[in-house]
Amino acid sequence: MQAISDTINQLHLGKSTTFEGLTVFPLFGDTAFEADYLTLDEALEQEQARVIEVDEDGDVPNLLFENLGDSKVLLLDGDELIGAKQNRVINLTILVPAHTKIEIPVSCVEAGSWSYRSSEFSSAKRAMFSRARASKAEQVTVRMKRSGERYSDQSEVWEDVAECASYLNVDSPTSSMADMYEQHEKQLGTYREAFKAEDNQVGAVFAVNGHVQGVEYFDSPRPFKLQLDKLVGSYAVEAVLRKKGISKETTEAVAGGFLAQVAAAKGEAYTGLGEGEDVRLSADELSGGALVAEERVVHLAAFNRDPEGRVVRRRPSRWYSDE
Repeated sequence: MQAISDTINQLHLGKSTTFEGLTVFPLFGDTAFEADYLTLDEALEQEQARVIEVDEDGDVPNLLFENLGDSKVLLLDGDELIGAKQNRVINLTILVPAHTKIEIPVSCVEAGSWSYRSSEFSSAKRAMFSRARASKAEQVTVRMKRSGERYSDQSEVWEDVAECASYLNVDSPTSSMADMYEQHEKQLGTYREAFKAEDNQVGAVFAVNGHVQGVEYFDSPRPFKLQLDKLVGSYAVEAVLRKKGISKETTEAVAGGFLAQVAAAKGEAYTGLGEGEDVRLSADELSGGALVAEERVVHLAAFNRDPEGRVVRRRPSRWYSDE
């Protein structure tokens, strides 16, 4: 898609920072936009939005989002919402107009819960770990191509959470992704402290032990800065699980090569649930999605595939090697 290609091609990489196996290359652009929307976290904190179950009985793959304010609200792929009957993550990025109520597609990340703990959801202030997010992105793309529905494969999402939790020796009565993060918060917190947003930074390329894992781009520095801690935590899980011996360095050429693959990827556009278009990215080397509105890329997330050309779906003992 031309908007994505043009956007990626005007980005340039900054100097990378590496900490305990995780390398982050900052991205800067020439056409940064002054964001006219709130992020979900901002809207919830300002009581400008609320998220609830679709009805009293609830529906696992759907939640009801209500924008109560005068500003648009950006809901971001992979962000976790906690509360109500069970914790969920958002399936793709949605830009919700002011004073609008819509159903949003989500995936459950707490298999063992289905009873009310609160009437409304709150933000967990974290994003789904990157390996599972990559897998979910591919699942959503496949479902959209087949039926136009924006759903994941829920059984695979649960499997991803269970496998990662098992490898991290996490004890969780409800098989909750939240327990995985909370029980490793001290270690993940050291990663978040190591990476800070730079002036005018609009995105980043993330790599673990010499291998690019993914890229995140926003149309404005403000939402990227607000989201950076979540993104670092998401990729830090991968770094923790791959941590063996001396970390391999990721070169600027490798990071730039991945950006070129994103720019060249095929994009298939669908009418957005809110404003703009949902663009699903697919190529032999990557998967992901973007939200394009008002002739600009508002948000893009793309993930690297494994050498066999599939989004990585392996048992933990094979997932997290240094090979």
